[in-house]
Amino acid sequence: MTWKTGSETDTTFYEVLQKIKLHHKNKGQIFVGTDSLVNGSCCTFITSIVLLGAAGQKGGIYFYNKEKYNEPTRFYNRILREVEKSINLAIRITEVCPNVNLEIHIDVSPEGKNERTSDMARTLMGYATGSGFKCKVKPDSFAASTVADKHTK
Repeated sequence: MTWKTGSETDTTFYEVLQKIKLHHKNKGQIFVGTDSLVNGSCCTFITSIVLLGAAGQKGGIYFYNKEKYNEPTRFYNRILREVEKSINLAIRITEVCPNVNLEIHIDVSPEGKNERTSDMARTLMGYATGSGFKCKVKPDSFAASTVADKHTK
């Protein structure tokens, strides 16, 4: 799986993990989020890893990967797959760096907002927290709703 930096440079997942280890050592926080977009008969998923708040760090850095599928999925299945991809990536990260400060960002509106994804918020947050991770939804889910979203187009 090919990863890219925020400046579009190719990198490997191994290199990303090395950055995460250093970031964790410097007391930084890691945010993981996925967004998707259906375009015709293709569905694109972007998963991002955002590194913020390490000692001496100015601004943030991020990495992302893109996966394309030749079949669009139903809306609710696609949103569930976004969260599944984020959880699976978070598990991979914590296997290498067990005590990392990691939060999953879910690209859904909060309960009670009367948006298309609002009724999914509690279930998806339960999925993430039940998997052992802190999580946030919009408007606080920037790793999914801003960073990953930027690269779905």
